[in-house]
Amino acid sequence: MSNIVKMISLLVLFGLLILIRAFENELFYDPYLSFFKSDYLYIDNPRREIFKLTMFTTLRYILNSAISIGIIYLFFKDKGIIKFSALIYLFSYILLILFFLYFVINPNKEDYYIFFNIRRFLIQPLLLLLLLPAFYYHKLKQ
Repeated sequence: MSNIVKMISLLVLFGLLILIRAFENELFYDPYLSFFKSDYLYIDNPRREIFKLTMFTTLRYILNSAISIGIIYLFFKDKGIIKFSALIYLFSYILLILFFLYFVINPNKEDYYIFFNIRRFLIQPLLLLLLLPAFYYHKLKQ
């Protein structure tokens, strides 16, 4: 793959991540988007449909993860790194969604900050920001 095609592909994939973020209100059901933008420490937990919220959060995580794995593939072209990344994304999803569901089902004002951060890892491609430099450093060490 030529460098021009690789750069265009990377731009498209990063653009998709940006579009997911830009149109999150239109694409996904998430009452916590407006909740955490407001003064959430002084208001009650928003009304929510737990199943619908979980499904849309899962959909967003899958979209971000697939695009992120595509970006990692374009950077490193290593099947071992892709498999390892997929496992990290899978285990992260399982762990994060369990905590997410706990906080959604049992809302407690004292836990809003940790819930906010767990939710952030589910709806934003933060793992990509951790994995890219880690794999780059690993490649440098080899």
